[in-house]
Amino acid sequence: MAENRLFQMVYLLLEKRNMTAPELAKHFEVSVRTIYRDIDILSAAGIPVFTMQGKGGGIFIQENFVLNKSLISEQEQKQILFALHSLNVVDEENTSALLSKLGGVFQKQNVSWIEVDFSEWTQKSEDAFQILKSAIFQNVIVSFSYVSRNGQHNQRTVEPLKLVFKSRAWYLYAFCSLRQDYRLFKLNRIKELQISLQHFVRPAPEKVFDHMELYTDSIVELSLVFCKKLDYHVYEYFDKFEEREDGSFLVHISLPDNESLYSFLLSFGDSVEVLSPSDVREKMKKKISNMKKIY
Repeated sequence: MAENRLFQMVYLLLEKRNMTAPELAKHFEVSVRTIYRDIDILSAAGIPVFTMQGKGGGIFIQENFVLNKSLISEQEQKQILFALHSLNVVDEENTSALLSKLGGVFQKQNVSWIEVDFSEWTQKSEDAFQILKSAIFQNVIVSFSYVSRNGQHNQRTVEPLKLVFKSRAWYLYAFCSLRQDYRLFKLNRIKELQISLQHFVRPAPEKVFDHMELYTDSIVELSLVFCKKLDYHVYEYFDKFEEREDGSFLVHISLPDNESLYSFLLSFGDSVEVLSPSDVREKMKKKISNMKKIY
């Protein structure tokens, strides 16, 4: 739409300082004539856009021009503030002041309407998070000792691409030199993290979890029965469930078939029963039997 093009053109000129009409036409995939028509519209709207002929000439906006907040719609203002609130979760020091300033510019009195904290109660992953964030921004390789789900320790050297939050946990998405492939690493299993001076060039995907089959184990279909006293957990964890006559809850759910599945089920103690599949039920029996040998 023309309105969006005009808005983007202003920001582009503020960023680049000076661009030619052919450059703008190529960027927006329109004709040079359309660009000059847009310049006339912007000038008529009070935005100081100028053109200069000859060497070093082009199209530019008057230096020290400040974009009027009225060019940003009410909804866009809210989206900007919401995005800053989200960023504030992981970079409070650098975004809190900006959040307050933009709240004043947009005349939004309640800029603290939401608070999100993804950190753990123990804060044990906070240092790793900050180091990895710095490594991602600088495009430098990191190395660390990683504890697998099977309890094995191995050394990894990776190109860190993205920090992602999924299902109540933080992960590092990176290209692993050992596996020569992309991998997800759970932050609280990363130990002895070291940042190097070696740079890499590799783009990060826009959405890491668009192709989840690349990163997850096989999926198992579970039928679980939760006792009545765990109703709050059922409401918290599951979207669909069936309340039975005795007050218990029948839940059908699909989960990755890995060690985390059994940690999840065991966390409910004697308040959950696995009805199916039979192999998961048998594995639970074996784990409970092994626990009895310890206690």
